[in-house]
Amino acid sequence: MKDLKELIPLVKLIKEDKVKLIIASLFIFIAELSEICTGYLNGAAVEAISNLNIKEALLFLGIYGLVNIVASGLILTQANAALQKIESKLTRKLGYFTYKKALDLPAAAYEKTTSGEIINRITNDADTLSFTFGQLLRMFSSLLGSLILIVYIFMNSYVIGLYILLFILILFFVLKKYNPILKDNHKERKKGQDKFTSLTTESIRGIREIKTLGVKKSLLEDMKEIIKEIFDKSSKEIDIRKKFNLITRFIKVSLEVGTFILCVILLYYKQISLTFFIAMTYYVYRYMWLIENINELSQTYQKVIVSIGRVNEILENKLSKDEQFGTKEITKSKGIIEFKDVVFGYPNEDIILKGFNITLEPNKKIAIVGQSGQGKSTLFNLLTRVFEQKSGKILLDKQELKDLTESSLRKEISIIRQEPFIFNRTIKENFLLLNKDLTLDQIRKYTKLAYLDDYIMSLPDQYDTLLGESGVNLSGGQKQRLSIARTLAKESKVILFDEATSALDNESQAYIKQAIDNLVKDHTVVIVAHRLSTIIDADIIYVIDKGKIADKGTHEELLKTSKIYKKLYTTEALNS
Repeated sequence: MKDLKELIPLVKLIKEDKVKLIIASLFIFIAELSEICTGYLNGAAVEAISNLNIKEALLFLGIYGLVNIVASGLILTQANAALQKIESKLTRKLGYFTYKKALDLPAAAYEKTTSGEIINRITNDADTLSFTFGQLLRMFSSLLGSLILIVYIFMNSYVIGLYILLFILILFFVLKKYNPILKDNHKERKKGQDKFTSLTTESIRGIREIKTLGVKKSLLEDMKEIIKEIFDKSSKEIDIRKKFNLITRFIKVSLEVGTFILCVILLYYKQISLTFFIAMTYYVYRYMWLIENINELSQTYQKVIVSIGRVNEILENKLSKDEQFGTKEITKSKGIIEFKDVVFGYPNEDIILKGFNITLEPNKKIAIVGQSGQGKSTLFNLLTRVFEQKSGKILLDKQELKDLTESSLRKEISIIRQEPFIFNRTIKENFLLLNKDLTLDQIRKYTKLAYLDDYIMSLPDQYDTLLGESGVNLSGGQKQRLSIARTLAKESKVILFDEATSALDNESQAYIKQAIDNLVKDHTVVIVAHRLSTIIDADIIYVIDKGKIADKGTHEELLKTSKIYKKLYTTEALNS
């Protein structure tokens, strides 16, 4: 019963098709009952022939043919087609909602769960469930039909009825023993598949680094270990199934042979009719088929339950709660950011920000510097709500960030990272993801502001150029400028630069600096930088130390008043 509860989220997804599902279920049950009738009709026809009653025999055979054509043919075919459509729709819905939930998870969830595991749950696990309702429904109808049939058998011979029930009970105890073993083994195999997907995804995305670092051999060895782990679990599962199948085979043969022997003995002593004897030659195979299908379903069911559980961990927020947003909108943002007594530490780490206070104003080039680990990039993670502060308030135009709608927050605050993410689409499509109504002229306006239009127009396919995985066809500086242009297309008031120029050459850095200078007059521009040479012309520089603002001022002022800043600048100059 505990496992069946896992199916509840799936039931919710077929609400709009419930009428179709009920009709299909009814049709399948009618077909099931018709199959039960065929055994009796054949038996009656044979007994009529033995009594030389040809007309009665032909009547029974005619009814038998009609029932098969209408019930097993037309009705069952329609029901199966309807079920297949419902299953296909369910699979697509599951994939979509699992994907949607994965996007709704906070960044902290991805600190605990690998990307490969999430990908497997969205793709493989969702697809595993495609047949769930159809197969379970058919099995339920078969069980219900078999219960009706056992009543008929008991009415004719309680001896045969008890004999069949005995083997059903034996099968039940065998399933009870083997199912948990299969389920646990399949869970472990899924974990191995998660590792396989993670390493494959990571390797393909990082193929250039893999080649230049010369780590291909190490990764191949890791992959061998993962594949061996999956193979060992698969081999163990095959061995378990082999034992299980041998036992169920013995149960089936014993049921078949024993039932025929009992029928022959009872017929000899005139305890049963010839009609019932012939019918049992059909019905015994029905129970054998039922045992075989219970066997197959029980093995498949364990895989399904594992997959459902993994999908439900996302759908039901068991991995992590969805990001929570407020209901307030900001229409015309001024771009004033305030941190008030903010305390924050990453999970299982020491507190980084300790009662942190700062006000960031628009129309200024603001820089934040400090030694590594002092919380510079953390400020951006909190501003974009990738992580949540433990206490204190973060405000935009006097509104707490947690009270803003997701669309309002994402529109007003944008971040350009050291390694911006570029989608594997054309240049134009990277912009259309933000707004499908953007025209090429509008897109060019933004790329011109980022000093990238001339380069794009020199390409053979211009704005229809495919950028490749993570923008692999662009240089570091071009990625940064595309990211800036894309951010401009969002028309965000607050633009954050997280180490945006630290890995660029002088020419690229000059382009980025020009783009940033152009932004200052209309935006709140905040730069986190390790290379102080990139921010010496900032209007105000904040120095972070030990989770608080230690000093602030212009470059020249800080060289005179701040020991920390002077040491950072001197160290950089010496290294240069």
